[in-house]
Amino acid sequence: MKTETKWQAVISNDAHYDGVFVYAIKTTGIYCKPSCKSRTPNHVNVEYYKTNEQAETAGYRACKRCLARQVNSQEIIKKACAFIVAQDGIPKLSAVAAHVGLSPNHFQKIFSDGLGISPRSFSDNHRQQVFKKLLQQGDDISGALYEAGFSSSSRVYEFAHRYIGMTPKAYQQGGKNHQIWYSLVSCALGMMLIAATEKGICSVQLGDDENALRIKLAQEFHGADLIESDKQLTKWTQVLVDYLAGQAAWPMLPYDLKATAFQRKVWDHLRTIPAGQTYNYSDVANALGQPKAARAVARACATNPVALVIPCHRIIPKSGGVGGYRWAAERKQKLLELEQSEERVLK
Repeated sequence: MKTETKWQAVISNDAHYDGVFVYAIKTTGIYCKPSCKSRTPNHVNVEYYKTNEQAETAGYRACKRCLARQVNSQEIIKKACAFIVAQDGIPKLSAVAAHVGLSPNHFQKIFSDGLGISPRSFSDNHRQQVFKKLLQQGDDISGALYEAGFSSSSRVYEFAHRYIGMTPKAYQQGGKNHQIWYSLVSCALGMMLIAATEKGICSVQLGDDENALRIKLAQEFHGADLIESDKQLTKWTQVLVDYLAGQAAWPMLPYDLKATAFQRKVWDHLRTIPAGQTYNYSDVANALGQPKAARAVARACATNPVALVIPCHRIIPKSGGVGGYRWAAERKQKLLELEQSEERVLK
């Protein structure tokens, strides 16, 4: 960035450049953000630094008026995400940190606190979505591999095992040769579809239209062998039906989901919240030791694919009301009323 551009940002107090650089004043020994409202210094006395750390290493102190040590974390994260997404592969942490004008360690903390995942995990998640979308569109595996930013076939197979639970070829064929058992039943909240692999429940959907629920199940893994019911699934289904009818306590059922480490941390924590109690996103973030990750907690709740098994309905807004729910707010309200009823059979 040209010095003239930086100077124009300083004299116009342009907050868009906060986090991009800081300016230091030789005569006072203080450094500021470009948006600082203090008296404009003489240009000949100004030096520019990419990061707070660089300015402090040079012997300058942070301005107390503009709180120069504090950065706009949301803008930093937004800028970093855009940079990561624009790269062909996974950029180095140092490269992303340099792009947003922070030291690698400082940037890593801001990013992880804000999103609940590391920059590397964000990059992996992005490639996951790109790769899956390309395969679903019919791209060949080799082309999708490199388009999504993988450097080798071994990396993509490692990724596939971790994130989508099958080889890229099997996923491209819609789960061909993979078996999923499912059951459709009527319950206190309308229709409920429960699907499971041999390891555990992989989908619980609530709705009003039986055919619509079947279609949703088949959308992602259109080539999978979908088998209606089996003995184990029938048992799990009946347990959930009894729970919704107020005849049994909330059951701790096994689930089989591919997820990021942070999603799994959130989902597993939700399963520790007693029926009849509600938390908000900040409560969960604090409990996980990441108080700035409330938004990431909200995303994990919104993407929960197994209603009831992971009780995301127990998370409500701090401001009041029941908030949103993937399977309709009205069902969430009924669930909360059901769990708070004195007629619940709690064990």
